[in-house]
Amino acid sequence: MTTQGASTPNTLAQNLVTLTAGLLFGLGLGFSQMIDPQRIIGFLDLTGTWDPTLAFVIGGAVLVTLISFRFILRQPHPLLGSKFFVPTRSDIDRPLVLGAALFGIGWGLGGYCPGPAIAALGLGSANPVLFVVAMIAGSLAHKALNRPPQP
Repeated sequence: MTTQGASTPNTLAQNLVTLTAGLLFGLGLGFSQMIDPQRIIGFLDLTGTWDPTLAFVIGGAVLVTLISFRFILRQPHPLLGSKFFVPTRSDIDRPLVLGAALFGIGWGLGGYCPGPAIAALGLGSANPVLFVVAMIAGSLAHKALNRPPQP
């Protein structure tokens, strides 16, 4: 019997793998300069000086995913888990469209999305800090406004 909050060896391994994946993701974002909002805004500026860097980063990610998922999803379960969590919904509803629109507006105005903004916190600049604070405030507001009714 384990006490609440105690880590099992499998949980510790999962946490270490998660931390390592997050660090690699952040390093990749920094190396590819995706933590620079001007790169993102340059990609979105189709009529000005267009910067294709983001297209190459996305293309590389899609290529790796297409190849690796064919092998990974053939396994009966993840190495450190009991089952894969694969999305099952395929419908397009109002919350999905509104969320995508808000994400796109924030991305275009700020030049950040959540991953690069968190990675850019290490730069010591105020812009990613303001973005992350606004992102957290928006998440808390969404949670507060979408609470299930209390009986």
